[in-house]
Amino acid sequence: MAKRNFDESDVRIRPSKSTRPRSKDRPSHNDAISALVTTVDRGRTTCITDKGIIIVAMKARELGPKSVVVGDRVSIVGDTSGTTGSLARIVAVQERKNSLSRTVDDIAKVERTIVANIDQLIIVVAATNPEPRQGLIDRFLVSAFNEGITPIILVTKTDLGDAPTFLEEYRVLDIQIFTTQKGSDLTDIQKMLHGKTSVLVGHSGVGKSTLLNALIPHAQRVIGEVNEVTGRGRHTSSSAIALPLSAHMAFSDGWVIDTPGIRAFGLAHIDPERIVASFADLSEVIIDCMPNCSHFEEGCALTRWASPEGVANPARLARIQSLHAMLDMKRD
Repeated sequence: MAKRNFDESDVRIRPSKSTRPRSKDRPSHNDAISALVTTVDRGRTTCITDKGIIIVAMKARELGPKSVVVGDRVSIVGDTSGTTGSLARIVAVQERKNSLSRTVDDIAKVERTIVANIDQLIIVVAATNPEPRQGLIDRFLVSAFNEGITPIILVTKTDLGDAPTFLEEYRVLDIQIFTTQKGSDLTDIQKMLHGKTSVLVGHSGVGKSTLLNALIPHAQRVIGEVNEVTGRGRHTSSSAIALPLSAHMAFSDGWVIDTPGIRAFGLAHIDPERIVASFADLSEVIIDCMPNCSHFEEGCALTRWASPEGVANPARLARIQSLHAMLDMKRD
């Protein structure tokens, strides 16, 4: 048999599957319905439609992980009947008007969005057990003001101790402050929540779940206890959940979103220059500061404002300076 000489023309190349042309035509999803996300848990998202149908859905792969949070308005296709065992698909997240986000600490790179589309941020603190932390309140306020969310402070357990005096400092910012104790009348708080989407934030053990069970009997949240040794609360909520104020789930009546107890609320995702500017009373003061002012220099407008010649509030200045400095370090 004669020996055959091979050259490159004899090579047969089979195209890779990954190089096959893909269709650019994407489904229009014109039949998608709108719904509110009420819980997100281990790959399954619970939503409720405007007609009150509760749907369990999974996210479309192209949306990516952690793209959907409680409070989102989403577009859903597939089995939207809401029957037991049915599973729909979220194909789009509608534009958010705002969101509440945090990082693990002030130098972390990853921003975690907790909830979206919020009207009111209810900062829940206990009069005692656990002791209130003013620094954490300041952080919540910065995030709320930065996102255009109305902050409200709610003090629980006033039957065990007096509300902290430092809260008076926030009245100049026109922040509403409510107090509650076991068995107290919650009418004013219910009126404040009506017709709004509100989110409860605060340390574990401050009484968020107890408060929700009193405000919304159909919520049936598990009540936790405060550890007598550490003074820290046990997490009774492992993930955020949106609860309707009315048992018949009327959207117009309002929603309350419960969140897990927060021990740290990093603000690394916020520009340090926005820290002071977030507070309406301070934003007017720093107009006279030099560009990129660290707010530590002698002669700084903010320093003069806090001096005895000004409002004489060095404690607040120290907290704002500390927060600004910590966030400024992340840029170095």
